[in-house]
Amino acid sequence: MDKPQHTEQELEKELWDVKVSVIVPAYNEEENIPLLVEAFENLFKKYNIDSWEIIIVDDGSDDRTFQVASELAKKYPWLKAFRHGRNLGKTHAILTGFFHSRGKYIAIFDADLQFDEEDLYKMAVEIERQNVDLIAGYKVGKYEKKFVSRVYNWLTRKLFGVPVRDMNAMKIMRREVLEEIPLRKDWHRYIVALAWTYGFSVSEMPIRLRPRKFGESKYSGKWRIIIGIADLIAVRLYTILTQKPLLTFGTIGSVFLGLGIITGIIAIIMRMMGHGFRPILFLVVLLVIVGLLFFLMGFLGEVVASIHDEISKIRKTSQKSRNL
Repeated sequence: MDKPQHTEQELEKELWDVKVSVIVPAYNEEENIPLLVEAFENLFKKYNIDSWEIIIVDDGSDDRTFQVASELAKKYPWLKAFRHGRNLGKTHAILTGFFHSRGKYIAIFDADLQFDEEDLYKMAVEIERQNVDLIAGYKVGKYEKKFVSRVYNWLTRKLFGVPVRDMNAMKIMRREVLEEIPLRKDWHRYIVALAWTYGFSVSEMPIRLRPRKFGESKYSGKWRIIIGIADLIAVRLYTILTQKPLLTFGTIGSVFLGLGIITGIIAIIMRMMGHGFRPILFLVVLLVIVGLLFFLMGFLGEVVASIHDEISKIRKTSQKSRNL
């Protein structure tokens, strides 16, 4: 028997029966999980919400985080629990949750309950009212590591030009954002910047930050500052090189070619004045070759980028066909 065909309107209704998928990465949050589930249960009752799902992803915890979440999932149909065999990092946990999500909108909510579920509800209302692709919360009031956060956010705004003051607080976005942007290890910190770079519209809202009740912060230590800045530069270079490879490598190549030409002219003038110096000739050849190599890398980068775009189009078309 042939598979029944659905109209796009029927398909969209079927897919978006779940309006918001809240992804909760968790690592050693055994004591916080019951409180988190209770908080969302109260939220759903208060606003009569029946179109959200909560997806807890245990990222290789050493405690009973997954067991507690799994037991609660048997009681609440809107709750799902998944786990990693070992700790892979928050980005992988987000991607795992996204893979199992069905929502039109994707929210990222920390398991430590420092963010307020009421604020998340307001953000979910606002993302439809404002008709934007992503809303990022910005923390208000006093909180730890405020100076470090300000420096990091300032650098991100300068490098990416993002009109958002806080990159690492609670956020909600259309699922297309996570489908389009690249996410590698620890790149969850740059979701807002990547979304903006890839052409998505962003907005922001103030959110409250509550003190952690149980457990310890997983993001502390001076080395995280250095790693964060290094990753920030790496992400910016990645976006430049993948979006405009010929412009980037061509500019560098032009500099080397220009230096080669200038050095060649100087060598000719010196030769005419009777001061031939063979190492200068070698330098000219080296600069010209390096310049041409950068141009070649730019052309190859454009070819790779074009292939990547075509593969992405084919993948999206294939997914849509399977759904239909």
